[in-house]
This record gives sequence, structure tokens and C-alpha cells, in this order.
Amino acid sequence: MPSSRRSPSFDRRTLLRTSLGLGLGLAAAPLLAACGDGGGTAGKAAAKSRSALPATVAANSVTADLAGTAAGVPHAFFSYPKSPVRSVQGTPLQGAAPIKAMTETFVPPAPGRAQNAAWQAIEKRLGGRVDITAVPADDYGTKFSTMIASGDLADVFMYPETGGVAHKAAFFASQCADLTPYLSGDKVRAYPNLAAIPASAWQECLYGDTLYGVPITRYGSSGAGFYRHDLFRKVGVESLDEITGLDRFVEVCKELTRPEEKQYAVVAGVTNLLAMSAGAPYQWAMDKKTGKFTADLETDAYRHAVETAAELYKAGCYYPGTLQMTGAQKAQYTDLFKNGKGAYVYDGMPPYLAPSTGYVDSMAAIDTTFDVRPMVPFGTTAVAWSDNTTLSETYIKKAPKERVEAVLRLLDFIAAPFGSEEYTLVNFGVEGTDHTRDARGNPVLTERGALEVGVPWGKLASAIPSLFSATSKEAVTHAHQAYTRLIPKLVRADHLDFTSPTWDSEGSGSLGTLKGDGLKDIISGRKSMKDYDALVKDWLAKGGEKARAEFEEAAQQATKESVK
Repeated sequence: MPSSRRSPSFDRRTLLRTSLGLGLGLAAAPLLAACGDGGGTAGKAAAKSRSALPATVAANSVTADLAGTAAGVPHAFFSYPKSPVRSVQGTPLQGAAPIKAMTETFVPPAPGRAQNAAWQAIEKRLGGRVDITAVPADDYGTKFSTMIASGDLADVFMYPETGGVAHKAAFFASQCADLTPYLSGDKVRAYPNLAAIPASAWQECLYGDTLYGVPITRYGSSGAGFYRHDLFRKVGVESLDEITGLDRFVEVCKELTRPEEKQYAVVAGVTNLLAMSAGAPYQWAMDKKTGKFTADLETDAYRHAVETAAELYKAGCYYPGTLQMTGAQKAQYTDLFKNGKGAYVYDGMPPYLAPSTGYVDSMAAIDTTFDVRPMVPFGTTAVAWSDNTTLSETYIKKAPKERVEAVLRLLDFIAAPFGSEEYTLVNFGVEGTDHTRDARGNPVLTERGALEVGVPWGKLASAIPSLFSATSKEAVTHAHQAYTRLIPKLVRADHLDFTSPTWDSEGSGSLGTLKGDGLKDIISGRKSMKDYDALVKDWLAKGGEKARAEFEEAAQQATKESVK
């Protein structure tokens, strides 16, 4: 079966690790033997068909305070519905055998079912049992490999964000349910919450004319990190519009760096922000006329971003030691920012408004003068990357029709829209136990609730993202304003419409490691910009050139088919 799924996009953590020059570990090796090669056509470059895409049907939801747009700006809400309405009727898992699920988590382990009122309430509404194995994100790839190697797949599982198997199409064809008969076209209407997911997210799950996965929907763009507006204001920057280019940003960062106060401009990494501000493409750029592909590393814009990052490092603008930190140390370097030690940190948008543990709430608890806001790329050449259409995808183990439908009903329940009864249970738990209502009627997690809602239901499926905070109307406005600026700047990542077997298996693996380590050496000064060309040459020789050829082959095939 031809592999026609487009290459996986880097999630915000993968991008962060690349921007820091950190290595990415893949769990592919033990999976190759488990999955085989799936036949002679499984590894071919190809364009994909849209015939299997589900229809998109808007879900009934609460009226937004700040409306979103069809282009992708999310709806924003200042208050929560006082009486959440059900989006799923009845008990969707009534009569179904217990469902075993496995996914990653980024929070400490939640209390088990017996001590977890939220978990119990969700299962009561479902009318069935869901056994979730939640694995720390940095261990998930290894756990995924073990699951595949043992032949004991969970009924439903999240695909690792940083890569899992080399021959994905073969793995999905042999091990996973074909969801095309259940979800393509108007068939998805049987699952109204899944039907609200946009086509751009479903494309992540397509392989040729076969739909295998369910997307864990995100915002389209990860954004560009977060900055302390109060600190920027102190050095004369009231609006990001005043940062007219990379040179001006360097000047601002130097002013923000005050070692005597243990305050630095940058915590961890800034390369992605600089690259977007310089107008660099997201991974690859495609010339529409010629069908030729250019890697980001090959562009003057990306080179300029790396050169600027190195200049900032040499000027002492990075918080000491954070450039070297790994993804496993994310909590450490984000805590440095939250505690006031830096003016900028790179991270994706979702944790900005997260209750209790997010940037807004956690920083307000430390110091109410901290004014944290989403960063946006700056300057006249700025673009935004379409790097966050999904967090990843969820796949269902091959099973009889009735079993597949039961799992889809579970995912439909989890993907309930903002403000619904199901959304409230998943995100805030049981009222009176896990959350209370504040003076404005908004749910606020209790100490117990902050732990209990840590069960990662949302890493199996996701509602269409909305912006909401029970504690800060201003932060909701800042997030909405950021997306209002980001979405029009989105650059289309044309390579994501095609499959490159090499890029699928190595883009976020060996190539990502090579690129990240090389950039770290240059930015930190261990090597110089004179070594940049050698890095590009090595990257191309070890897989980049092959991936380019496969993308171009797939694009040529698509052009030929379109003129038939």
C-alpha cells in the first residue's frame, strides 16, 4: 500500500529542542522488526488524496466574547457557562468492554480511579470503564516501542510526537483500524464533536486514500513564545511593533540583560522566533512554478536567524546554562522565566492560559506585577509557522466494527466543545470537589482538582481550541490579539501535502539531532558561522537531499495527476 501521508509536523516541544540544538531520540529501531516493510510500495513518495477526509460540521457552542475567524483565530471567552449543556447524549460506552488507552502526559501522575472523583464521574457519564496508562512525555517513545515490540497494543493510543516507526503506512495498515468507513465525508456526522474538527487537522491522519487516525487538534500555529511586557516597557518597548527587525531585537535584549540582578533577556532558546521574524520557511519551501524544494537551513533568512542567536549568546543575553538544557529539563528553564529570571522564553501557546500551572496563573501567584504576554514574530519580513495544527494523532487498534465504534464514541466524548458538560468534566472535574465557582461563575480548580484533572484525556482527542481563563480577562485578550496577528502571517508548508519516507523516518530523528547539535555548537561559540555551510552540507548528505528528491517526486506526480 503506498504511503501517502504527509510528513509529520514538529510539535512545539520538538521545535523547541531543535531551536536549542538538542538531540531527539527516536524509538524506531525495535519497531521496524515488529512492523516489517509492509510490501514494496509502502516506502514510496506520493501526494495524498483528499477523498477520505471527513466533512466539517460546526458544533453548537457557547457564543464567544471575542469571535474567532474562519482562517483560524480561535474564539475567546471571558466567562464560563453557568449550566453546561451536554454535547453527547446517553452513555456512549454502555455495554462495551473496558477500553485500554495509552498516551503521554506533561504533569505529575494524577490520583488513580479509586481516589479520583473526576475520573469516576467521567466513566459514569460514559457508562463504561477506560483504563488510561499515562506516560511522562520524555519516556513515551520508549514505552511506545515496548508496546509495539510486545505485540500488546492498547485499544487506542497517541502516536509519539517525535516519531515512532520508520514505515508508518505499513504499521498502520497491519495494526490499526481503517477509519475511512466510519468517518469519511458525511459519515463523521455520527460523531458530532469529531465532525467539528477542521480538514487541516484531519490531513495529519491521511495516508493516500485511507484515514487511520483522529487528530488531537491544536491552534494552527504554536506562536512564538512569551515575553515579560513589564520588562520590555522598562527598556522603552511599549509595543512589539516598535521592534522593527532582528537588529533592533538584539539592542533590546542587551538592555534587558542585567546579570547583577540575575535577569537575562533569553531563557533557553530564541532561534525559532528569530527565524520566523526573518521570514524563514517552516522546514521546507516549495517553488510553485518549478516544484523545487529548499530546506530552511539553505535560506538566507534562517542563516541570519542563527547568526543573530550567536550574537545574542556572545553578548551574554542567554540565562547561563539554559542553552544546554534538554527537553527533560523544560520545567526547570520555564520555572526560571516564571520566577522572573528572564524576559523571553520559547514555548507553545497552550500552557499560557492553563489553569493553576500555566504562565498567567503561576506567575501571578509569584508576583502580580509580572505581565506575561504571547510573543509574535516582529519586523516587516515576519511570518508565522503552521507548526501546531495538531499535537499528534490517536490511533485505534484493529478490532471488530462494534469495538472501533465504541472507541470512536469515547473520542467524540473527549472532543466535546468548550463549555459543554463533557468539556467541564474533562478539564475541571466535579463541581464542589474538583472546582468551585468564583464570583463571576467561572470554575476554579481546588487543590484536589488540580491533581485529579491531570488524567490526560485530552491527549486522546481534543475539542476545537478556545481561549479562556477564569482568572484573567486581560490574558484572554492578549492571546486573542496574538492569534489575530499570527494567523494572517501563516506561511503554507507545502511539503506537508506530500510524503517523503526519508523525512517521515529521519526528519525529527537523526536529521533533527544533526541539525540541533550543529546549531547549538554555532550559537554557543564552540564553532563559528564559518562552519554553517559545512553543517548544511552534512545535513543534506545524510538524508536532507534524499528527502528533497522524494518531496519533488511526489509534487511532480501530483501535477501530472491534476492535468489528466
